[in-house]
Amino acid sequence: MTNKQNQKLVEEVMNDYLSRREARRSLESQWQLNINFMMGNQYSYIASNGALREDEKQYFWQEKEVFNHIAPIIETRISKICENSPNVTVVPASGDTSDIESAKLSKSIINSVINRLNFADIIKTATTWSEICGTVFYKVVWDTSSGKMIASDEEGNAINEGDVSIEVVSPFEIFPDNMSCERMEDVKSIIHARAMEVDAVRMQWGVQVDAEDVQSLTLDSKSGNLGGLGYNAHINKVANMELNNHCIVVERYVRPTKKYPNGRLTIVAGGKLLFDGELPYINGELSTRTFPFVKQISNYMPGNFYGVSVVDRLIPLQRAYNAVRNRKHEYFNRTVMNVLAVEDGSVDTDALEIEGLSPGKVLVYRQGSKIPEIMQNPKSVIDFESEEERLLGEFKSVSGVSDMMTDSYAQYTSMSGVALELLAEQDASRLSTAIDSSKYAVKIVAKFLLRLYKQFAVVPRLLKISGDSGKIQMYYWDKNEICSDDVVFDASSDKNESLVQRRTMLLDLIKQGLLYDEDGKFSHSMRKKCLDLLGFGTWENAVDLPSLHVARAKEENLELEKKQIEVMPIDDHKTHIDEHIAYILNGELKNKVNKKTIEERILAHIKEHKEMMKGE
Repeated sequence: MTNKQNQKLVEEVMNDYLSRREARRSLESQWQLNINFMMGNQYSYIASNGALREDEKQYFWQEKEVFNHIAPIIETRISKICENSPNVTVVPASGDTSDIESAKLSKSIINSVINRLNFADIIKTATTWSEICGTVFYKVVWDTSSGKMIASDEEGNAINEGDVSIEVVSPFEIFPDNMSCERMEDVKSIIHARAMEVDAVRMQWGVQVDAEDVQSLTLDSKSGNLGGLGYNAHINKVANMELNNHCIVVERYVRPTKKYPNGRLTIVAGGKLLFDGELPYINGELSTRTFPFVKQISNYMPGNFYGVSVVDRLIPLQRAYNAVRNRKHEYFNRTVMNVLAVEDGSVDTDALEIEGLSPGKVLVYRQGSKIPEIMQNPKSVIDFESEEERLLGEFKSVSGVSDMMTDSYAQYTSMSGVALELLAEQDASRLSTAIDSSKYAVKIVAKFLLRLYKQFAVVPRLLKISGDSGKIQMYYWDKNEICSDDVVFDASSDKNESLVQRRTMLLDLIKQGLLYDEDGKFSHSMRKKCLDLLGFGTWENAVDLPSLHVARAKEENLELEKKQIEVMPIDDHKTHIDEHIAYILNGELKNKVNKKTIEERILAHIKEHKEMMKGE
C-alpha cells in the first residue's frame, strides 16, 4: 500500500479504537473503583464526568478509617476458584495405538507447558483480575524469541525454535466491536490496546515511534490525542500508574470474511502502521483462524460482553459498614472525652482547650459566673451493634463466602460428616459460575497451545516423559506427532473432592468389596490406582512390575517390525501376549509395507510365549 493508504488505515483503526473506548467509559470507571476498594482506598467515588475523586473530611474531628472486608472476601474466592483448577487430558482421534500414543504425547506437551510457564500463577493472576473487574482474558500466542537457538542470521542474531506464550490481559485492554455479544465466538472483531516501550516496538516491528506518557490501566495519554480523564492524584497513585517512554500499541483482529478469508490483523502505534496482514494463528476449530484470546468471567451479565464482579455489589455495604464503625467510634470518643459547656469569660478557654480535664485538675472560674458543666450525650438513636452485625451478614449473603470458607478454626465439630459435606457443596455452588468459567478457559487455552504447536513446531523437539512406573523417557517430536486437540477434563483429578473425602470414599468401596477382582483379591494394579487417587502417586521405592511388563511389551512391538526377537524367561507371558494381540487388532499394521512379514514375526513371538508359559 502507498503511504497515503497506510495513513488512512491508521486513522481508521485509531478512530475505531477511540469510539469503542468511549462506548465503555463507564465500565472503566467502575473497574477502577473496584480496584481502589480492594486496595483499601474506600472513600473514592465516580464523579459526574466519569473521573474518580476522593471524599475529604467534613470536620477535622471526623473519623474516616477503613475496615476492609472486601479484600478478604475476594482473596477467599480467588483461593477457592484456584483450588478447583482442573487437570486436562487429550482424547485420541481413534482407537488405533498410534492415536492413543499421540494423545498421550499431547497431554505430556500440555503438562510441559504448564510446568514451564508456571501456569498456576497465571491462573491466579487471571482470577484476581476476573474477581475484581468481572472479566479477564488469556492471550495464547507463538513467541519466536523463545525456545532453543537453532541458527543465527547474517548479522549474528539468534534464531530460536519458538514456543508458546500465555499472557494475562486485563479487561482495560480489550475492546469488542459489539458489547452486547455475550460470547467471544459472536464478536466479529476485537481490539487489544496495550502500553509498550518504544524500544520494544522498534525491536519487534522495526519502526521508531514517538514516546508519550501513558496511564497503565486506562491507557490515557497526556499528549491529548487519546483523551484523558484527569484522575485524582491519590487515586492515580493507587490504581493507575504513569508510564514514561511508552506508547499505545493498538492491535485490531477481524474474523475471516469473504474479502479476507484468513481474517485480518492490523497493528498501529504512534500514528504509524506496524503490521497489516492475515490472522497469524490457525487456532480455531477445523483448522480455521480466530482470535488468540480466551475469556474468563466472575459472573454473567445478560446482554453484555463483560462479566460483573461481586465487588460491584459489595461497595455499598462496605461504605455503610465504614460509616457505622466510624460513627460508633466518634460516639465512644464523645462519651470518654465529654463536651464541656463554658460561659464566655468564666475560665481561661485557651488553657482548658490545650490541657483538657485531667484527673485532679483545679478548675478556676470567675466569681459570679456559671460553673462549667459537662454536657450529657444523647442516647444513641441507632443500635450500632445490631446494624454492624446485620451488615456483616449481608457481606456473606451477597459475596457467597460463608464462615466455613473464611474461618481458620473448627466450629463445626458437632456436625456429622454428611452435614459438613452438604455445607461444602453449598459453598461451592455459590462460586459455580466463576469456577466453571475458569475451567472452560483452561480447557480452551490447552486447545490453543496444541494447535499452535501443530502449526509452528516444524523442528524436532526434545520432551521428557515420565511413565507410570517412574521411568523417564526422552522423546523427539514435531507437529506431525500431534493428531488430536480434543481436550477434555481429567475426571480422575476432580479437585472439588479433598484428600479426606477421597480417602473416605475409597475405604467405603473397599469395605463393600467393589474393588476386588473375580478371585476376591485386591490386585496390584488396583492397589496402585487407589494410591494415586489418594494423592500418594508412585512411591519412590515401589516397583510396579505390571507397568514395566506392559512398557516392555510395547517396545517389543516396535522391535518386531524390524527383526525377530527372543522371549525372555522373566517375561510376564500373559501380559506380553495381550499387548502383542492388541497391537495387531488395533490396526497398527494396516499401513505398513511389510505387513505380512511383521504379522508372522509377532505370531511366532506369541507362540513362543505360550510354549514357555505351558512349560512353567
